[in-house]
Amino acid sequence: MAEICCGVVSDGEASAPCKSSPRAARRRRMEIRGIKFASSSETETEEQPEKRQKVEVHAGSASRLCDNAVHNSAEDEGEKLRETQKVASGTKEIKKAVKPAIVLAPIVNPELLSSLIAREKYPRFGVASICGRRRDMEDAVAIHLSFCRPVHEIGSRFHYFGVYDGHGCSHVATKCRDRLHELVKEEVEGKEAATMEWKDAMERSFYRMDKELISWNESVVGANCRCELQTPECDAVGSTAVVAIVTPDKIIVANCGDSRAVLCRNGKPVPLSTDHKPDRPDELNRILAAGGRVIYWEGPRVCGVLAMSRAIGDNYLKPYVICEPEVTVMDRTAGDDCLILASDGLWDVVSNETACGVARMCLGGKSPLSAAAVVPLPPESDGCRENADKACSDASMLLTKLALARRSTDNVSVVVVDLRSDT
Repeated sequence: MAEICCGVVSDGEASAPCKSSPRAARRRRMEIRGIKFASSSETETEEQPEKRQKVEVHAGSASRLCDNAVHNSAEDEGEKLRETQKVASGTKEIKKAVKPAIVLAPIVNPELLSSLIAREKYPRFGVASICGRRRDMEDAVAIHLSFCRPVHEIGSRFHYFGVYDGHGCSHVATKCRDRLHELVKEEVEGKEAATMEWKDAMERSFYRMDKELISWNESVVGANCRCELQTPECDAVGSTAVVAIVTPDKIIVANCGDSRAVLCRNGKPVPLSTDHKPDRPDELNRILAAGGRVIYWEGPRVCGVLAMSRAIGDNYLKPYVICEPEVTVMDRTAGDDCLILASDGLWDVVSNETACGVARMCLGGKSPLSAAAVVPLPPESDGCRENADKACSDASMLLTKLALARRSTDNVSVVVVDLRSDT
């Protein structure tokens, strides 16, 4: 039977010869290989902690580097955030600085607006108002330049001119002088000129004026007024009213009574109103239809009293005498020379053609009057003195002198407006 050698031998012993079978030798080699494998495994196991330690050290340094990187990154991010906040705050400050300019910036360039206003010209005018051969002065004149503006129109203004011829007393004409333009302004202001209903606006203004006069008693009581000797309500007092609104492109005339407005265009007169006389066919039919009568006594008169068929006031003659005005809207042209408003003290003795000829002569610099002959403006025109023109004043004064020379027995009030000066 074969002998089996077993056990662990050293390298020296392994070099000694050993008689064994091939199977035993194979087993022995397997055991030696197992020992070597185990030995190598233990060596690796013993060296592994060092490697792990190295790895752990490396890992620790990597962690510290990573922490530093994170810290540095956090600082960088914080710095970036602070920079971003600074930029953002700077942007906000810029926006705050820019925003008011955007919000408060006007729709129209202020320089353009100021230049338009600076270039705007007001019409030149002249006024003359005299008592004439009457005992009392019952006429009144109102001039209000730029009394209102249309909406959405820069540099566009409306100018108001009015002549009022009172009868019975002066307080109705005075009241119209002080109040009617304000009523017109209330009806006109805030509306667009292109879509303005001038007829309705002027009619409402005249009706409101008449209604105020009906209920107006306190200002008359105790006043130095001739009508104080009559009825306390002053029903027998009234006034005519011819009003002209001059705009950049139109002339609007509202007339109630026998005062008149005449436009001088290309040297020829263009009537802008028609006198409301009781014998005018349409007025006569209206008075008769209302139950009134027209009696001829020194001319046609309503019920033999009033020489006109329309007026503001005169409550005792209603409904025969009405306050509804006739309104004329005329487009302006380059050939318009001047506009003449006057009471019947002028028109009773001076024709439209003559009045236009005199006005054009004065506006052409051929006035026979000296500067000393021009009467001062009435007190109600104090705010418009800088626009009072010598040529227009000469024209108005010369027309009043002409009326007196032709034996006019009434008060004479004349307004001449130069339509060439604001075009």
